[in-house]
Amino acid sequence: MAVIVQKYGGSSVSSPERIRTVARRVIEARKVGYDTVVVVSAIGGTTDELVKLAYQVTDSPSEREIDVLISTGEQVSVALLAMAVHSLGYEAISFTGSQTGIVTDSAHTRARIMKIEPEKIKNELSLGKIVIVAGFQGTTQDSEITTLGRGASDLTAIALGAVLKAEVVEIYTDVDGVYTADPKVAKDARKLPVISYDEMLEMASLGAQVMQSRAVEFAKKFNVPVHVRSSFSKDAGTLIREEAKSMEKIVVRGVTANKSEAKVSLLGVPDRPGIAALIFKRLADDDINIDMIVQNVSEVGKSDISFTIEGSDLKRTVAVAEKVAKDIGAREVSSDENIAKVSIVGLGMRSHSGIAAKMFSALAGENINIEMISTSEIKISCIIRKKLADKAVKALHAKFGLGKQRKARRKKKK
Repeated sequence: MAVIVQKYGGSSVSSPERIRTVARRVIEARKVGYDTVVVVSAIGGTTDELVKLAYQVTDSPSEREIDVLISTGEQVSVALLAMAVHSLGYEAISFTGSQTGIVTDSAHTRARIMKIEPEKIKNELSLGKIVIVAGFQGTTQDSEITTLGRGASDLTAIALGAVLKAEVVEIYTDVDGVYTADPKVAKDARKLPVISYDEMLEMASLGAQVMQSRAVEFAKKFNVPVHVRSSFSKDAGTLIREEAKSMEKIVVRGVTANKSEAKVSLLGVPDRPGIAALIFKRLADDDINIDMIVQNVSEVGKSDISFTIEGSDLKRTVAVAEKVAKDIGAREVSSDENIAKVSIVGLGMRSHSGIAAKMFSALAGENINIEMISTSEIKISCIIRKKLADKAVKALHAKFGLGKQRKARRKKKK
């Protein structure tokens, strides 16, 4: 039989009734004739509560113990869902990440999947069981529990879809698809029926919270069809798939804002060859991911280097940067959490000119200053003040005509 993988987020299993609803939906797929694999997140809010508890015990919990702690959230969900499926007369079995055969590297709290050994899943499917897998986690070759990073249940589902050659991976969440912008910010945002892997990857990495960017990257690499849908509706959502020529007709597909970034600056850096390489190697050695980079000459023989990172990495990034600054003779290190990154994304940008000018004009029209700029073939990103992020999204969404088309009102005859 064909395999289908379904993933349910924390809001989908946030109460006993919702767990029973998910169980019924899972059984529907089994009734249609699919071998059904289900990936489940922790009950909504559980992971945050566990992390909060850890920091109440100590200011600096070890990342290994954090993984041991937060991996328990998904174990609760999978067990409860298996019980709900059993109660409806169908066979199901729950697995942790390690039982599933997901083998990762040893980077605790942000591990990467090295391989998946799915024989156990295949065996249970052959017995007619629904297999329910704890998302977001795996194990090292030495049997150490690891987690894959926040939001990585999506990655678990897509990775399993790849190795099991699933017909489709359905990502069930509390939204009914991918929109041209956050509907809470741009009230006239439209749901997109289809989007390319590249566009979705950019939108996910730039702040769209529908899917984790690493999951989209995995889907693209292994050509896994992904359908983003609502847990609370049976309507079609957004299909993420390979690029088609027709997709390039739409210049800008969406607008995103990421308010969880931070900026770090090394001031008074000696302006000589090899210094930038040294700085960013030291950051890479500490597994710190860098986004935008800008270097400016501040005085003769000196320069300032600024870069952006995930806000959650700020404390450890500043610690590394201060050590590097001391080693190379830089004047000081500063940081800024009050920034946001706003971006426009679209395959059509590759073949249309004037898009950047139009974007900058829209921001200028709202008196929004641009601090940093980054571009690629299909996106343009700007760093601005965090408090202006929503204003910027609305302005860009309107400027590129991404809102719902309103029907012209007929004039009443007098």
